Amino acid sequence: MLRGTRIETPLDAPTIHTARLTLRPHRLTDADAWYAIQRDPMVLEFLAWPRRTRAESFQHLKDRTRHTRLLQSNDLLALAIERDGRLIGDVSLHLRTVSADVRSAEIGWLLGSAHTGEGIATEAGDAMLDLAFGRLGAHRVYAVIDGRNHKSLALASRLGFAVTHHRDDGNFVLLVTPSLRRRPFPVALPAAPLPRTIAADAPQHSPRLRQAPLR
Repeated sequence: MLRGTRIETPLDAPTIHTARLTLRPHRLTDADAWYAIQRDPMVLEFLAWPRRTRAESFQHLKDRTRHTRLLQSNDLLALAIERDGRLIGDVSLHLRTVSADVRSAEIGWLLGSAHTGEGIATEAGDAMLDLAFGRLGAHRVYAVIDGRNHKSLALASRLGFAVTHHRDDGNFVLLVTPSLRRRPFPVALPAAPLPRTIAADAPQHSPRLRQAPLR
């Protein structure tokens, strides 16, 4: 089905190995671990997902297993975060702007609360940014984070994101580029709303993305 312009080469879900993690496509065998994550109150606190039953969680995971290719605008690529053979979280990229000279994506992340505080989310997020700026060829990557979610904002800062503006719905929109990733110090995050001037392709509405509390 054609939905507009396509990128030159589709980006199919890879398997990425980091020092402690494997990022790979979701599997139906992850069902129990995925359900446990979706029942975690700390995960749901800032995530715009309903509290799902086991059957609903399984269907959601089944849908997640199909999000394995970026080709056209708004395509989603979702990868499981696996540690020691067990699913513990999720990282994702939405392709937002297709044109090669201004290509952009939006990143999302979530992690089970039992695995926070160890730098796992930073490790997974950094690998996903490598994918976005490398194989995808993005020039900008955005994140949309609930302004009350201080842990997720701190993670974004560690990854090099800078706040672009504060939306009326209480979410911060943040941006990282290859050059921002090379900053020697974390980008300061403001406590008050910022002016709303923003690049034209930045995400104004992102109903499926609210980062869960991570570290």
